[in-house]
Amino acid sequence: MKTIAIGSDHAGYEDPPPHYKPAMIAHLEHQGHKVIDCGPYDPGSVDYPDYANKVCETILSGEADVGVLLCGTGMGVSMAANRHKGIRAAVCLRPEMAYLTREHNDANVLCLGKRILTLRECLNLIDIFLNTHFSGGERHCRRIEKMG
Repeated sequence: MKTIAIGSDHAGYEDPPPHYKPAMIAHLEHQGHKVIDCGPYDPGSVDYPDYANKVCETILSGEADVGVLLCGTGMGVSMAANRHKGIRAAVCLRPEMAYLTREHNDANVLCLGKRILTLRECLNLIDIFLNTHFSGGERHCRRIEKMG
């Protein structure tokens, strides 16, 4: 099992229920993962870079193995997360994307969009992301090294 840092902006609590972020946390905990909730904790309007930064800091400090970020599209949190050296955040919309970003890019943050994915799709993408291992292939390692 893994330790997973999770964060969102207010989209994580956007109506209609079920609210995605609490449902994601419950899903991960039910699977036996340890979850570090980096906020927010209610539907009040917030700025997504603040929570993307918290998730990334938690991963870079070694407190968490990987992270999951959620905003309206996944794009904002991914841009904020990828500003951190050592973070490889990927927006995923399809199962193949979640699989390949782990296998080829060793992504350590999965970014999801509440307004473009169903909760079921998000949970499926999380499961694929967490259950896929980096291939360690020479060409993939070389490319990751070039990213810094």
